[in-house]
Formats: sequence, C-alpha cells, structure tokens
Amino acid sequence: MVHAVNASHIGSCLSMADILAVLYTEVLRLDPTNPANPDRDRFILSKGHATAILYAALAERGFFPAAELDTYCRNGSALTGHVSHGVPGVEASTGSLGHGLALAVGSALGLRARGSTEQRVVVLCGDAELNEGSNWESVLLAPYLNLTNLTLLVIDNHSSSIPMGPWEARLGSFGWDVDVVDGHDHEQLFDALSKRPSVRPNAVVADIPEGEW
Repeated sequence: MVHAVNASHIGSCLSMADILAVLYTEVLRLDPTNPANPDRDRFILSKGHATAILYAALAERGFFPAAELDTYCRNGSALTGHVSHGVPGVEASTGSLGHGLALAVGSALGLRARGSTEQRVVVLCGDAELNEGSNWESVLLAPYLNLTNLTLLVIDNHSSSIPMGPWEARLGSFGWDVDVVDGHDHEQLFDALSKRPSVRPNAVVADIPEGEW
C-alpha cells in the first residue's frame, strides 16, 4: 500500500503489525457488521500517521472490502494518509500528535458515566509522541479518575530524542499499572492487553528494539 503510492511511515506501520493483530483478533470486542455498536470497545490510534497498518487490520476483520486497500492515499479515497473517522471501524481522526490520549480519557470517562462496566478504551501512542506535554496532563488525570476501563499502549521503538524510560518508574509514579513486553511476542501482548486492573488504568509498553521494526 505504502510503496504503490510512494507514501511514508512504513517503519511505524511495521512496528505495530503484531500489536494490531493481537488487538483485532483476540482482545477488542468489535462487530464489523455494526461498527457503531454502542457496546463495542474503542480503539484510538493516536500516532495517526501510521494509518496503512490500521486500515489493513480493519479490512482483515471485515469492516470494509480488502480491495479498497488499493485506493490508499489516492485522490477521492476514504483511506487517507492520516487516520480518518470516515472509515468504518475508526473512532477518531488523528495525526496531530498528542491528542489521542486526551480523547481516550474523555471516552473512558463517558463510558463510565453511561454505566458501562465491560467496555474499554485502548489508545496507542508512540514513545516520541509522549514528548508532547498535553499527554502528561492525561497521564496525571486518568489515575486520579480511577479509569480502570482505559489502557494506554505505548510503542517504544526508541525513536524519542528525549529518553522516556524506565517506563515502570515514570508511568508508575503517576499511578498507572505498567507492563513492559516484547512488541513482537503475541502471548506477552495478549496477557498484558487482557489485564483489567481493579483500581488503576493500565499501561502496556511494547518494546521494539531499534532495527527490528
């Protein structure tokens, strides 16, 4: 998809392939025949430039025909170069870094206010994206609100110019339950992403060693 239109961000997409495979086949409760089902889980891709792999995952799950992937980034296509909520299965348009986590906090809070106890919100951010200050307002707020239905999934491909680790200490100090896993190991990813802490939001850091995207 990326090569056909001379696009970019293939490294970001490849670093997420195993993670989205686990999320969309084993973790998230979704109905491709009814993308707006109010009982669905919510997934927000904050690093919206890594859109090709999300569209591919949605097509594999049956949200739209796989043949539409051939239109990626072409004039008139719904499959734009940054994630668009106009695509079935996409919760929010993203691309400007630092917004997805705040959206996820609001979504998790809204679900709880509605009385939902089973639905969850998963938001995927990049390690470099967490250099954005707006994220840390949300990191501070979520534990204070006891948003146990929220999971922050961080792709750590060691691209940040400001070292963010150790993650257990940094996010844990804000009150998050933190797991650091191999970003290519499906069993580790499943175990961590399936956790639902009883009093704190959950953070899963998927480590992708540099050069292994």
